[in-house]
Amino acid sequence: MNKIKRTEILFLYDVQNANPNGDPMDENKPRIDEESGLNIVTDVRLKRTVRDYMFNYMGYNQEGVKDIFVRQTFVDNDPEKGINDGKERAKHYKNNPNLILDACIDVRLFGGVIPLEKSSITFTGPVQFKMGHSLHKVKLMYIKGTGAFASKAGAHQQTFREEYILPYSLIAFYGIINENAAVHTNLSQEDIEVLKEALWNGTKQLITRSKMEHCPRMLLMLEHSSSNLFIGELDKYIKLISNLKDEEIRTVDDYQIDMKELKNIIEKMGDNKPKIYFKPDPNLKLINMGENIFI
Repeated sequence: MNKIKRTEILFLYDVQNANPNGDPMDENKPRIDEESGLNIVTDVRLKRTVRDYMFNYMGYNQEGVKDIFVRQTFVDNDPEKGINDGKERAKHYKNNPNLILDACIDVRLFGGVIPLEKSSITFTGPVQFKMGHSLHKVKLMYIKGTGAFASKAGAHQQTFREEYILPYSLIAFYGIINENAAVHTNLSQEDIEVLKEALWNGTKQLITRSKMEHCPRMLLMLEHSSSNLFIGELDKYIKLISNLKDEEIRTVDDYQIDMKELKNIIEKMGDNKPKIYFKPDPNLKLINMGENIFI
């Protein structure tokens, strides 16, 4: 098994006319920071995207072999009997943490608290993301329409539906792969390759009504040669530039992403320059890239 190295992740994706992450405590509105006007997306939402893609499209749906631990399962596989709790889920693996790690890629990546029969065990996830945020202020739009049915039989008027969406949001997530925690969850390089695919293609597969029009725009990973070396908060070193006001941005054609500050930081690292994995969407306009830095 190849030794995992400290790696930083910067992932950008955008959303049009949708709700990237509703707040159930606030009418399921998109999360917006009141002070900055930025759209906020939780790391839990991103991890759910990754888990769902791995389960539905990459074969991690074989219990005991290749599986996702944090997913909905039913008592005796019967939905009418209700949903299993964490302890019941652990029983599927005989309350053996090693069996869980061997089979469940999401625990190897993100860690978790495994509730066992008489205790619990916590695995610190090697892959951690901070809260995602838009690179610009966003506009909240309220939409109201009619439903398909009446509120009760015999009524003469259909019910109304209402929802909140964002016309546009370009969201940035910063994450890090901790090589020290990777030892304890048996994270492999193959797992990281799966993560890359699930981040990119999983975002494309967000095709529920409230999540339509998600598109991955950039995935950057910096693998550092020295233990514990990292730049930190890569999202702060890129800048969205537009001739429009932030709230007027509607498509990827309305702005450019300036990479100058991040490029300069990487260049100054000299012999400690990281190994770079870079996947941009061809429609994303990037400027000040430098020569051969992100190739």
